[in-house]
Amino acid sequence: MSSTALALSNDKLPKHIAGDANRGNEDVGRNVEIPRLKLLQKMSDELDKNSPNFEKDANEGDFFNTLTKEIYGPELYCINILFKNRTVVWKDRTKGQGGGKLGTYDTEALAAEAIEATGMPQLWIPTDTDEHLLIIKDKDTGALEASPVIYDMASTKKSVSRNWNTQIGMKPGDRFAGLWKLSSFSAVAKSGTPFSGMKVAFEGWTHEEDYKTAEDIFTKYSN
Repeated sequence: MSSTALALSNDKLPKHIAGDANRGNEDVGRNVEIPRLKLLQKMSDELDKNSPNFEKDANEGDFFNTLTKEIYGPELYCINILFKNRTVVWKDRTKGQGGGKLGTYDTEALAAEAIEATGMPQLWIPTDTDEHLLIIKDKDTGALEASPVIYDMASTKKSVSRNWNTQIGMKPGDRFAGLWKLSSFSAVAKSGTPFSGMKVAFEGWTHEEDYKTAEDIFTKYSN
């Protein structure tokens, strides 16, 4: 049986279907996977040729979408929509069992409970993490991506996160009223370990259509 016998051609929305409706998805909300934005470091799996997550075209200092696998390069433009402080639990790489993420928790207490529940608490490290919900804007076309991304900022990125929040708080309007440029650069930690750092710069106010899109995303994810 041909596929057209089971359904109409998928190249054009039929007239009998309401294109602006989204019924049946009322309770989906945030119960979908949100892509993560990642600033690739020398130790990132994406740069390890022996890792199943290896990306041959990626480089240290590139921004990377963990879900779509898009490589943005060392800079991108975005609207910062929402901020939350949470606790992320990671596997301790120094224990010789590789890395990995146990989960993200709203409080330290919930993270501690999850760690104990694994039966091997010594393998996990709770990390105080700032979450920034962003919508990325294509620097060539000016189009916003269809889905927002979450950028986790912990450790050396915490100071950048605080500075970014301070800059946003000093400006009038909503958090999502401005467009920002994220850029990576090579840096060295106090321990002498090289890493890719990040800086943010305000580019200007969002266009009206971008502002409305950001407002819709804020409404969806703020509850």
